[in-house]
Amino acid sequence: MLRMKKPLVIAILVILLLALTVSVASASNGTYHRVRSGETLFSIGRQYGVNPYWIAQANNLRNPNRIYSGQVLYIPSQGDGCNSGCDDPGSNRYRVRRGDTLTSIAYRFGVSPWAIARANRIYNLNRIYVGQVLYIPTDGYQRY
Repeated sequence: MLRMKKPLVIAILVILLLALTVSVASASNGTYHRVRSGETLFSIGRQYGVNPYWIAQANNLRNPNRIYSGQVLYIPSQGDGCNSGCDDPGSNRYRVRRGDTLTSIAYRFGVSPWAIARANRIYNLNRIYVGQVLYIPTDGYQRY
């Protein structure tokens, strides 16, 4: 009976190791971070130079304000955040271009400029810059 279980145990271990290898290879663009007491997505994002809403999106967090100590988060690399899909109205991210204002961007995506400002922690609606990547909220925010 013990001899029959040994090959089964070895097969299961091999499958688990292969699955682990695949998940590590697919996550090689970013890194992982264990949340410490007092940290927020904003502070973690600042530490890695990544928009906190990209972290929330990469970890399927429904409420970005609700993370807990000990939680392990995937931190996408900066390249993961905004490549070719940023300017697409179907995307949740937009790279600011010359002449853009928060109001014009909000109108383009059909959301309130205050919703974009709140989602990106912008306290002055007139302070955005060319090349800045903005998270465009799509759920639960006031629409035009």
